[in-house]
Amino acid sequence: MTLEELAASTPPGTPWLGLDLGEKTIGVAASDATRMIASPLELVRKTKFTQDAEHVLKLMDARRASGLVIGLPLNMDGSEGPRAQSCRAFARNLQRLREVPVAFQDERLSTTAVERFLIDELDLTRKRRAGVVDRTAAAWILQGALDRLRDAGVR
Repeated sequence: MTLEELAASTPPGTPWLGLDLGEKTIGVAASDATRMIASPLELVRKTKFTQDAEHVLKLMDARRASGLVIGLPLNMDGSEGPRAQSCRAFARNLQRLREVPVAFQDERLSTTAVERFLIDELDLTRKRRAGVVDRTAAAWILQGALDRLRDAGVR
């Protein structure tokens, strides 16, 4: 579904989670209940799909999150490669476990932007960046979706 459809299908006053699906980890971020601000939440080390999905669903329950925004790693020309297909498969398989409203957000260059921020603004070493990049990228992705909706006048 589109971000606009996600907003229309989830109750107002409920937060969303944002996911940055990597090969080895899942960065997780959460919005506030007003869906104005996204914050890094957690880094999940991937194991098996069912365990990973159950962990995400538990985080949704704990936060009373009503929807998910998943980063979609498009190629620079806008086409979808294997990583984007993997993200779509994760969403499809997650919805087999539970009906969860999901929208995708273009995440091109999100990790690069986050790494630059962590280096330039926070002066984090490579070792310290490793623990925060994916969850911060998830917040970057979710914040981009929230900003896009706000700019379009959608709440």
